[in-house]
This record gives sequence, C-alpha cells and structure tokens, in this order.
Amino acid sequence: MKTVSNTTPIISLSSIGRIEILRDIFQEIIISQAVYEEIKAKQGYGYYEVDSDFIKVETVQSEEYREILLNKLDIGEAETIMLSKEIKADNTIIDENIGYFIAKEYNLNVIRTLSILLKAKENNIITQVKPLIDEMILKGRWYSNHVYYLFLKKANEIEA
Repeated sequence: MKTVSNTTPIISLSSIGRIEILRDIFQEIIISQAVYEEIKAKQGYGYYEVDSDFIKVETVQSEEYREILLNKLDIGEAETIMLSKEIKADNTIIDENIGYFIAKEYNLNVIRTLSILLKAKENNIITQVKPLIDEMILKGRWYSNHVYYLFLKKANEIEA
C-alpha cells in the first residue's frame, strides 16, 4: 500500500509521541522532498521522527502541475499531491482544507489525521482517540469545537 503524507500529520502525531501509528496502519509512509525540508526547517515536533526507517523521501519527477498547485497551496501540499499522482498512491494524508479538497479534485483517496486515529482505534492500536486529540490540541494543533465534537461522537466517545 502506497501512502503519501503531508507535513501536518507527521508533526501532529510526533507531538504526542505516537508517530508509530502511521507505521502500524500503513507500514510505510512516503513524503516529498519539500515535506522533508519543511519538517527539518526547525527543530520541533517531527524533526527526528521524520528520519524513522518507515518514512521514505521521494523526489517529485514532474513539474506538470506545480505552478497550478502553487497558486493555491504551499510547496509541501503541492508536492504531496503531485507525488501521490506520480506513484499512484493508495492514500494521501492531508489535513488542511484547501489541500484536502484539491487532492479530492485530483481523484486521490485523501484522509486526515483524525481519520487515522479512528482507524487506529478500530484496529485496536489505540483504545481511545479523545486523549490523543486533547494532547495534540495542547501541543498546538487546532480543531474547531464543531469538528472536535462531531469526531468524538463518530468515535463513540461522547454522547450526542
């Protein structure tokens, strides 16, 4: 299974010390050179984790969509979408709304960090998503109250 990730999911899961969830679900994560450079730009969450043996860095070969995508996205998101198309990825992990919807327009199977946590719960990798989401929020990740409560309801961790 080929899974390409953008920066935010790696940083978010690294911030709570749970980067292995990506490995446990997908076995291997592929990132573009731009995503690698974004994470390595400063020593923060993900700085060391991005060098894990299950994360592979690949260079985007085509410049075909680059200029079009860069009009709306940052370089990491643009390269994540381009690389996903090039290698015919099974999954593309992008959290940011604009990148998510553009990736959908390119017919990619796009998932977000919260969906990964739900899948981890369904596969008994974790027992609850709420403590992990709460910790990510404490570490700087932002979710609207609406998204937070809808997701916890979907995970059967709060009442309606």
